[in-house]
Amino acid sequence: MPASPAMRDLFRRKPIELIEDESSGGLQRALGLWQLTAIGVGGIIGAGIFALAGSIAHDTAGPAVLVSFLIAGVASAAAALSYAEFGGLIPKAGSAYTYGYAVLGEPVGWFIGWDLLLEYTAIVAVVAIGISGYIEYLLEQFHIHLPVWMLGAPGTGHGHRVDLFAVLLCLFIAFLLNLGMKSAARFETVLVAVKVVVVLIVIVAGVFFVKGGNYHPFFPFGFGGAVTGASTVFFAVFGYDAMSTAAEESVDAKRHLPKAIVLSLAISMVLYVLVCLVLTGMQHYTEIDPKSGLATAFKSVGLPGLGSLIAAGAIVGIMTVLFTFMLGVTRIWFSMSRDGLLPKWFAKTHPTRHVPSRITWIVGVASAVIAGLLPIGQAAELTNIGILLAFVVVCAAVIVLRYRQPNLPRTFRTPLMPFIPLVGIGASIWLVTYLEPITWIRFAVWFAIGAIVYVAYSRRHSLLARGATDEGPTAKTPVA
Repeated sequence: MPASPAMRDLFRRKPIELIEDESSGGLQRALGLWQLTAIGVGGIIGAGIFALAGSIAHDTAGPAVLVSFLIAGVASAAAALSYAEFGGLIPKAGSAYTYGYAVLGEPVGWFIGWDLLLEYTAIVAVVAIGISGYIEYLLEQFHIHLPVWMLGAPGTGHGHRVDLFAVLLCLFIAFLLNLGMKSAARFETVLVAVKVVVVLIVIVAGVFFVKGGNYHPFFPFGFGGAVTGASTVFFAVFGYDAMSTAAEESVDAKRHLPKAIVLSLAISMVLYVLVCLVLTGMQHYTEIDPKSGLATAFKSVGLPGLGSLIAAGAIVGIMTVLFTFMLGVTRIWFSMSRDGLLPKWFAKTHPTRHVPSRITWIVGVASAVIAGLLPIGQAAELTNIGILLAFVVVCAAVIVLRYRQPNLPRTFRTPLMPFIPLVGIGASIWLVTYLEPITWIRFAVWFAIGAIVYVAYSRRHSLLARGATDEGPTAKTPVA
């Protein structure tokens, strides 16, 4: 008995061969191994070190914040190895969306892509709000006091109307990405280098002020506190996911992307562990400032000047996170539009800069509105759950594809198959259970909107729905 059209829609997958034959749609190949790695490190190292480490140590985990990052890192590493296999096998824009589409079917790919559009945009907004606070702190060191109305979103303080710095930062990153990938990546690489140098200064200078007694008790909130902390810091250790969306802009993605994913996570986790040890060793967890832990830790040992340097480093460091995640959301949107799941108007690239300018400005404005008008807590509630579900999809897909098509030419193979991907699935589901109910409510609302869009538009306009493609599998995306 032949399958109904609805059932065919449910199980249709985008053939890997078709994905490999696709045109880049006008995107420019300009990224080498170290530029890809810099984008990954830029997305991972930022808010986790300069903001979350102190907050989680003070409120949730104590010195066991180190364990929080290690738990999140293990879960992230299991997924990273799965991403690395796909990065070498399907070096195309879209990341988890593209992998899910190719292996688990169009509806799965659609919903992961749809979720990541919101998640990544919200992360850009959250990070912009975090930088805004550091800018205000630095200006105060020079006795520069700005009007209250521009220093925060409504409801965050008396007289606050808009977080103007956060708005301007989102728009600046959109402008930077619109200059073209080669110029933008060069700027990002320089910022990442500055950030890593600042973090190394923090580690080397701080180690001389570490006191063993500050590590006791190591689990003041119990092991559960460390796990809760892991679910909170998780979004600080998955920048490689957004970096993998730049596959089509790599000069040799099949070789470089898997290496860049592993390198970026390894470098970042070493720095996270060392910073956590220094921070909780310099001050007892009860004395750590949850808002500016590193800066105040150095101030407490008589080095306030170094605290200002850390604040400056935080601005530079967190700005690279903005770059990575705005890059990620624009490339996922571009890929979905190229596939016909969203209007192809969005997929048109600039004729000379070779970037999806329309999408980039839309994301820049949307993230600016969220950052300018929502408190950081409400904006943060939009993050995490979609990323964790994307990890589940990618880890499941790498298992399915390994057994369905074992002989595909893979430049990287996830080791200990299927154990490591199963660890990634289990850890991601475990961390999802620690998220707040409001996060699930917001996710359900966004999911419902996505279901309406998919049924009303995407299911019928998909290139696969129109017989694989109306224009041929290698048709180029038109430029603006």
